[in-house]
Amino acid sequence: MSGKSTLQDIQRIIHNWINNHGGYWPPLAMLSAVIEEVGELAKEINHLEGYKPKKNKIEKIKVGEELADILYAIVCIANYYKIDLSIELDKVINKYSVRDSKRFE
Repeated sequence: MSGKSTLQDIQRIIHNWINNHGGYWPPLAMLSAVIEEVGELAKEINHLEGYKPKKNKIEKIKVGEELADILYAIVCIANYYKIDLSIELDKVINKYSVRDSKRFE
């Protein structure tokens, strides 16, 4: 995968990879993976913001990698339930645009 990919591209790429590597996990196992990755993101941000230094001082900060891991895990759940995330994200953006249009002025 190179260049800019749409959410639909990403969903298709992940779906193909999963199908070629044993199939999807059960939904609760995939949700556990999301939660695990969110915990790893929290650890990275805690370190980055200076609240909790890493034990291994030479380990690089990988906030972007953890965010991508979360996205991957979420896409797996969406694919399992045949949800088009680009459609759902458009709905959410519209919801926030309408609901919060004057909230932060």
